[in-house]
Amino acid sequence: MEGVSSSENTTIDLSESFKAYDVRGIVGETITATSVKAVGAAFVDVLGLSGERVLVGGDMRPSSPDFAAAFAAGATARGAEVVLLDLISTDELYFACGSMDAAGVVFTASHNPAEYNGIKMAKAGAVPLSSETGLEDIRALAQTYLDEGLPDTEAAGIRPGAIGVHDVLKDYAQYLRSLVDLSGSRPLKIVVDAGNGMAGMTTPAVLGGTLLPALPLEIVPLYFELDGSFPNHPANPLEPENLRDLQAAVVAHGADIGLAFDGDADRCFVIDELGAPLSPSAVTALVARREIARAKAAGEETPVVIHNLITSRAVPELVTADGGRPVRTRVGHSFIKAVMAEEGAVFGGEHSAHYYFRDFYNADTGMLAAMHVLAALGEQDGPLSGLGREYEPYISSGEINSKLADVPAAVGRVRAAYAREGVSVDEMDGLTFAADNGDWWFNLRASNTEPFLRLNAEAVDAPTMVELRDAVLALVRA
Repeated sequence: MEGVSSSENTTIDLSESFKAYDVRGIVGETITATSVKAVGAAFVDVLGLSGERVLVGGDMRPSSPDFAAAFAAGATARGAEVVLLDLISTDELYFACGSMDAAGVVFTASHNPAEYNGIKMAKAGAVPLSSETGLEDIRALAQTYLDEGLPDTEAAGIRPGAIGVHDVLKDYAQYLRSLVDLSGSRPLKIVVDAGNGMAGMTTPAVLGGTLLPALPLEIVPLYFELDGSFPNHPANPLEPENLRDLQAAVVAHGADIGLAFDGDADRCFVIDELGAPLSPSAVTALVARREIARAKAAGEETPVVIHNLITSRAVPELVTADGGRPVRTRVGHSFIKAVMAEEGAVFGGEHSAHYYFRDFYNADTGMLAAMHVLAALGEQDGPLSGLGREYEPYISSGEINSKLADVPAAVGRVRAAYAREGVSVDEMDGLTFAADNGDWWFNLRASNTEPFLRLNAEAVDAPTMVELRDAVLALVRA
């Protein structure tokens, strides 16, 4: 067998970096060029891609170019024809896998700190890979290649593949613009916080005039410089402290809206003109309304919208009221994407600001969701704060984590207190308790990887939500 590399330690345990849906590790420790080369070879062999195109790109992290080259070396050694996409966002990968009908990978660690990198993988057509649909097989074979070296290519009759280069940014931008036409919008001033991530490249291409004709949008850029050391703040807009610069800038510039993207730009968070966040559930409801209307106009009788079980109750209520059919799923993009495909759903949304579109190969894209919000704002005269209130009729706690020594015992205390008359319970994902009168619901989910119990609660008004939240947390943390 051919050695993977003679210059690096090959005793890495890949189970430390392979997760349920992707690969994430610390550069030089749990993910190295050596391990990535083995993964590239295993990716081709497990998915049967010898002789086929494999797309490889990476984000702005310093290790991404070397990792892309190492993956390409492993993939071509097993006969794949590699197309390097160079710098891309994660949703650019999904666009490329869909539009080019080819499997691919992007090197990114999304919102994780600078010392991390990882791999997000997709089959041809942007079909997701998870531990249950090939990722575990890739890990196991890559571990063999890492420990024993790659098989002898010549002896197996495999012709090593070639490496080419292709830029998908303009095609990606044109495709998104074909899905949401912003050319007729009223003029809008937008502050965009790219967090030194890939949105610093994709925002000017899609919303600006760098590659395509200018739109009636004035963009105020925050941290557009691509820098994987994240010198300004972590590229994780889910944490409120990472939104503060954007919130202040929106107010200071008198902007109509603020947009914040995570490091690989597949998630988008929205800030109104007052500097207040619009919840991902409200964005889900807003986009769902637009996608239902568009699908019905095209002749679809009852468009399906997917939402996970901890999005606001307002989402399924609005979907039903607008003539769609809401479908509730577990948390996690592999579940959402699978149900999107099964149901032929037009759209799907998660509380974590992942938004999925049938017209985007059932994949998630923060930029397309942002364009829908911009279109909804731009086609009417009112402010985003007023528009947003329509989609946020309930009061939510947000996700609250409790670090516990005994998670099952805490769940048991809550079940004993709330499994009573007038309360329904389901176990789709953790435990969801809901008052039969509709006043409140809450969900408890244990983390798969850490000793955390996650609480999400929602109620008809703030006093009810606070009382519920505090009562459940008292039981959890007793």
